[in-house]
Amino acid sequence: QDFTFYNPTRIEFGKNKEANIGQYVTEFGVGSVLVLYGSERIKKDGLFERVTASLEDQGISYQALGGVISNPVISKVREAVKLVKEHNLQGIVAVGGGSVADSAKAIAAGAQYDGDAWDFFIGKAAVADAIPVFTIMTLAATGSEMNPFGVVTNEETQQKYNLGGPSLYPKVSVINPELMATVTPDYLAYSAVDIFSHCLYLYFTAKVFPEFTAALIENILATVMRTTDVLMKNPTDHDARGEFAWASTMALNGNTFAGVAGNSFDTHMIEHAMGGLYNVPHGAGLAVVLPAWMSSIKNQNPQRFERFAQKMFGVADADAGITKLTEWFSAIGAPVTFAQAGLSDDAVDPIAENAFGIAKLWGMDQLYPQQRIADILKLAVK
Repeated sequence: QDFTFYNPTRIEFGKNKEANIGQYVTEFGVGSVLVLYGSERIKKDGLFERVTASLEDQGISYQALGGVISNPVISKVREAVKLVKEHNLQGIVAVGGGSVADSAKAIAAGAQYDGDAWDFFIGKAAVADAIPVFTIMTLAATGSEMNPFGVVTNEETQQKYNLGGPSLYPKVSVINPELMATVTPDYLAYSAVDIFSHCLYLYFTAKVFPEFTAALIENILATVMRTTDVLMKNPTDHDARGEFAWASTMALNGNTFAGVAGNSFDTHMIEHAMGGLYNVPHGAGLAVVLPAWMSSIKNQNPQRFERFAQKMFGVADADAGITKLTEWFSAIGAPVTFAQAGLSDDAVDPIAENAFGIAKLWGMDQLYPQQRIADILKLAVK
């Protein structure tokens, strides 16, 4: 499949790179920024001070806003857009994980738009201009540091939708594995599952799928499994943390899409509904959805499923491969059933209805009618 590959994000990878953020921002002619973050922990561990000191050294003024949560919400985006406009801020420095980076992209687009930022998520407006975004990642999972996409929940309508556009690629993203050493075991597990999902929906659904891409994805997945197992025992292993972080970036920065065609984004469609309705952590929801979805489509691409089973787990057939993956999710502490994720069986129909709304927005409603989504979810009710 012919393709154009474009990714303008610059990665600064390594120890103490966050201390250079002022220099990176200055290179793009930005003189004032919003420092966006989630937990106040970054003030206790010194990260906030290092970032703001670097900005001040370069003469960059800033406003700070915290409180971005996992499954970030549009109300926080709106609050931040108002702050950016009031102070005529020229850019955003996002310090955190994917939720903070995703929020920053929505804010960056909203800052250049007269309407409501939610318009970008429901197709009412297309992202055109955006103020520059810079990220300092404290969690590796979403790949948001090197792609132009973001996911935000409207807590009023319980819709968890996405936005995207070329202007939303971060200008510079800092990946310092040491900043990720305090990630808790549950969120390490959820991150690993998220990376798997970014790879596997492509691996199993693409109709044009070069051997190079198959091997690349298999290597990403093998790296994630190996380093997750190491980090569960030794969270401060710098090399394992670094490899995990780079695998996360590679899984959704466009490289695995080059030359590929005919794929769909099935698992995230279903999980977005689960997270939007019940605030299940993204990776936890995917751990429930992914094995069920794989079981539902295994006969559509049996050779690919057999290859996955053999390459990743050394077993012979599709069912054994799905079982092994499910067992690994459980072993690292991710939920694989509704009950383990804190959901009742009664949640199936609301999730299916909500997911069908996303399917319509994404043009996938013919492939995924509401009943089919419900049938997939029922496979995870155990």
